[in-house]
Amino acid sequence: MTRAPLIALLAATALLYLWDLGANGWGNEFYAAAVQAGTQDWTALFFGSLDPGNTVTVDKPPAALWLMALSGRVFGFSPWSMLVPQALAGVASVWLLYAAVRRWSGQTAGLLAGAALAATPVAALMFRFNNPDALLTLLLVAAGYCTVRATEKGSGRWLALAGVAVGFGFLTKMLQAMVVLPALALVYLIAAPIGLGRRVLHVAGAGAAVAVAAGWYIAVADLWPADSRPYIGGSTDDSVLDLALGYNGLGRVFGGGGNPSGSGPGTAFGGETGWGRMLGLAFGSEVAWLLPAALIGLVAGLWFTRWAPRTDRTRAALLLWGGWTLVTAAVFSFMQGITHPYYAVALAPGIAGVAGVAGWELWRGRDHTGARITLAGIVVVTAGWSFVLLLRDPDWQPWLRWAVGAVGLAAGTAIAVGAHRTWRVGALALVACLGATAAYTVATAVTPHGGSIPVSGPARASDAMPMRPDADPELVAALRATDTRWAAATTGAGQAGALQLASGRPVIGIGGFSGADPAPTLAEFQRHVADGAIRYYVGEGGGRSFAGPGGGAIADWVAATFTPATIGDHTVYDLARPRSG
Repeated sequence: MTRAPLIALLAATALLYLWDLGANGWGNEFYAAAVQAGTQDWTALFFGSLDPGNTVTVDKPPAALWLMALSGRVFGFSPWSMLVPQALAGVASVWLLYAAVRRWSGQTAGLLAGAALAATPVAALMFRFNNPDALLTLLLVAAGYCTVRATEKGSGRWLALAGVAVGFGFLTKMLQAMVVLPALALVYLIAAPIGLGRRVLHVAGAGAAVAVAAGWYIAVADLWPADSRPYIGGSTDDSVLDLALGYNGLGRVFGGGGNPSGSGPGTAFGGETGWGRMLGLAFGSEVAWLLPAALIGLVAGLWFTRWAPRTDRTRAALLLWGGWTLVTAAVFSFMQGITHPYYAVALAPGIAGVAGVAGWELWRGRDHTGARITLAGIVVVTAGWSFVLLLRDPDWQPWLRWAVGAVGLAAGTAIAVGAHRTWRVGALALVACLGATAAYTVATAVTPHGGSIPVSGPARASDAMPMRPDADPELVAALRATDTRWAAATTGAGQAGALQLASGRPVIGIGGFSGADPAPTLAEFQRHVADGAIRYYVGEGGGRSFAGPGGGAIADWVAATFTPATIGDHTVYDLARPRSG
């Protein structure tokens, strides 16, 4: 077995994810501001605070911020140092998926799976961006790899390591990490070559590992004295546990808890719920290029292995990656709370794993009529579905959809009629299945993306929702000249993040991401002002800002107590100069 194909795959993936990485700038400035804060203050790094003065955290756990902030401390804070860990997480995800699939299905299947993941548009989007989804995906793939190793010999230790990976996934994006647990447990319970009692015991042990790996941070954060740490953004009671169970937990599934109830037609929030959601306008171009192929291959593979022994590795692989795909797709399809299309990067490894395993096994068994016809159908369906997805961006490379469709029809026909022994037919089938998604992925990688809801592809990059306009240079200069604990305060995280990133000085985003967190309270803000800890209050200057009750009370008090002035395009209050009289 030669390592050259793997080296080529990883080199191509690294080039795709690292090339011109700084073009995305600060990406999502909400998280970028928190990364910046983590490079300046260790408490801010540990809790994921939005500013180095530790007022309020981001509305997610901080694991992804830890890597990006540590990179900034080593290399200096910049867009490049922030995004490099994300890109490397992508390369590592491709490598681990390859390694996991190869152990049971061989090198070719591993290469197919790794290439399919690398060539998924949402993967190129998220592995070049600073949202938590990049690290989450890497940790979930690591859990899948550990489960493969555990299932081979019935190893409780490897299964516990899978639980640790999922637990740290929880510290990255909370309950979304738990979606893969049914697939991991199922494959071990079915296919591990040990007795049922030991299998159940090992799964229980892995569950305990999940709880410990996730729970230690909840315990530390919630037991830490609240007056010496930032407010836990997005929670209702200043606790990580509430954040996990509410806004970032059941609220995402059922709505409520800070999430809008019900779904809407807009693509930024996933579109209408239902079984067709993953194929719809929001998710389709992100992740679904190989979804029909994976589903067909999963059904066919389980049928062809129906009489195989309990420990059969091909069937176990299909159960692992197929279970991952089905459960994740079902959860995303019916979530009633906030659901953004880029979440689908967590679905990509499952689809890629099934496609690699099923595609290779069907190719190996192509002398069998059933396998050959199924494979031919997969090639034609995938090419046809690629045609549909490309048609959704009709002005981008219109020739490509016709070329992929023609190649797919030719390759599928050749396989079906028996002209399948030559490598040229296999190459045509690969082009038909991966050509469109690979092209769209490259287009995604070379197109700058930013804002809070980035989307894949060249034509729809303008759909991203920017957090704010560019920071005003006159105001930035004024903030840089301050020497107080916080240079300024403003309502909401959008404008605060932009000002903090541009000036390099701490800025309080009153109320956190939504403006609704009670941080700081009016009394706390008044105390900070009395202590001379905040120099300016900046009124809203455009962009994304939500004035919750706390922010509104602070704004009213500032307006009644201090004289407004104009700096650049902003109304600014100098908190060191109260109104006379």
